Amino acid sequence: MKLHISNTAGLNLFTAYGDDYASVNHEKHEQNLILLPDSVIPAWTTATVTTLSEADMNILLGLGTEIVLLGTGKSLRFPLGALLRPFAPNGIGLEIMDLKAACRTYNILAAEGRKVAAALLFD
Repeated sequence: MKLHISNTAGLNLFTAYGDDYASVNHEKHEQNLILLPDSVIPAWTTATVTTLSEADMNILLGLGTEIVLLGTGKSLRFPLGALLRPFAPNGIGLEIMDLKAACRTYNILAAEGRKVAAALLFD
């Protein structure tokens, strides 16, 4: 039973995902990307979770979102703590999760009208 009305027309949503890809509105992506409800930023970085830089994270800080979901590939892995620290003082929630969890969580938050971004790192 559906208990609420959901209007996701016009939103960028994940329509499929796997260990090494994510589809946005049925378009398959196999390289790191950032997804926002109104835009896609392909190839935002070539880094892995262990090689993320301050410059990569500054891109995430400048998106104008209230929450960033960082999908770290097939498994949950954390970047260096120093890279995570600037988010809270800037009023931005940062959640680290595996790629599949980031896709699922993003779709829920985007459908709720939240200012969310999913930044995905592929293995």
